[in-house]
Amino acid sequence: MRAAIRSGMLQEGTKMPPVRELAWQLGITPGTVARAYKLAAEEGLVETGVGRGTFVSGGLKTEGAPPVPLISDDVMGELDFRATRVPDTGQGAVIRRVMAELAQSGTLDLTDYPDDREARAAVTQWVSEARVGRFGPEDVAMSLGAQSALNIVLQSVLHGSNPVILTEELAYPGIRHAARLLRARLIGLEMDDEGIRPDRLEEALRRHGGQVLVTSAEVHSPTTIRTTVERRMEIARIARQYQLQILEDDCHCITRNEAPGYRAICPERAWYVSALTKSVSAALRFGYIIAPREQAAMARQVVQSSFYGPPQPSMGIATELIRSGAAETIRAATEEAVKGQVQRAVNTLGRWDIRWREDASFLWLRLPQGWRASRFDRACTEAGIRIKPADEFALADGQAPHAVRLTLNSSVGPDRAGAALETISRLLSQPPVSLEIGG
Repeated sequence: MRAAIRSGMLQEGTKMPPVRELAWQLGITPGTVARAYKLAAEEGLVETGVGRGTFVSGGLKTEGAPPVPLISDDVMGELDFRATRVPDTGQGAVIRRVMAELAQSGTLDLTDYPDDREARAAVTQWVSEARVGRFGPEDVAMSLGAQSALNIVLQSVLHGSNPVILTEELAYPGIRHAARLLRARLIGLEMDDEGIRPDRLEEALRRHGGQVLVTSAEVHSPTTIRTTVERRMEIARIARQYQLQILEDDCHCITRNEAPGYRAICPERAWYVSALTKSVSAALRFGYIIAPREQAAMARQVVQSSFYGPPQPSMGIATELIRSGAAETIRAATEEAVKGQVQRAVNTLGRWDIRWREDASFLWLRLPQGWRASRFDRACTEAGIRIKPADEFALADGQAPHAVRLTLNSSVGPDRAGAALETISRLLSQPPVSLEIGG
């Protein structure tokens, strides 16, 4: 189909045969044709209208809304409650001091390709074995932050022409970006208060298959749900049964947590990825992957094939911060700052339906009757406040609840942030009359 459309053999506006008719003509299953039509629609090659059929659109998709960016740029006069930025606890001065000391020492090789051995050793000092199980530098691969680590692991484990990724029904948008880049199908899994429901995972594996489960078990964005250890054990049992690999994204966890993650529970098939981004500094782009046994070499090969390795200055600075204990001091200060921000937000929004934790830099706000997420988003924007509606976390085929995520580590200071939260509370109490009357 792609070749015929691009060559002009199938002209723009041509109506494609119904699924069953084309399947009969080609001697293949209707399901195969349906998947091909779906992929063609995602590429913009065809357009499908309910009751009208499928028509050739004339080429690759070039129009329509661009993907929502992962980084929110600062906008003059607006308060950003979208991006999860690390609080400023004075780490800039510490990092500049370390940079100066390294420059004076001359210990960094600034002419050759990156050498990540010392950085990988630093990761073994930074990450607790209680969290990920026994590991050494040989089990680590370095990345440019957690999103980079996610892409590296997916490139390492996905295979075949139609790879399938499983994840939470509401997921960090970076997972969608990664799946799109790798031409992978993304399947959402229903959650409850303990995390992903095991029965929904098993049902999805039977229906769709799946090569990897991407999950944020410790601090789920956007809901703040923590998957219980008992639930993790059950998920791991299913993963073993179905030969499923698990990618645990722990980038939002800023505490020294000793609860066993998936790599500690099933080290033979679980990958752990995180970064210093949310706890120390986003500027360093110091991310890392702790791979299943004997699979780290494959991840490091993907790193080399993609960008050879993180910049040596960045790795050197982060390594020194960890070795000296400065990174831990910054992390502890970040944890205290986040705790204070959460407490202030709960004091203001506590009468509304919110889900929060002292160790998560965002809260999940379920909107009262009369508000829809898109309408509330517009109202906040008009008030100079940027938020993240649930629609941005929902998968393509999923349903978004009437809820929003509010991050609390805005760089504008406690007074302006507090005033913005008061504005949000006031808006919540004034739903649109049209929705209130019309249901």
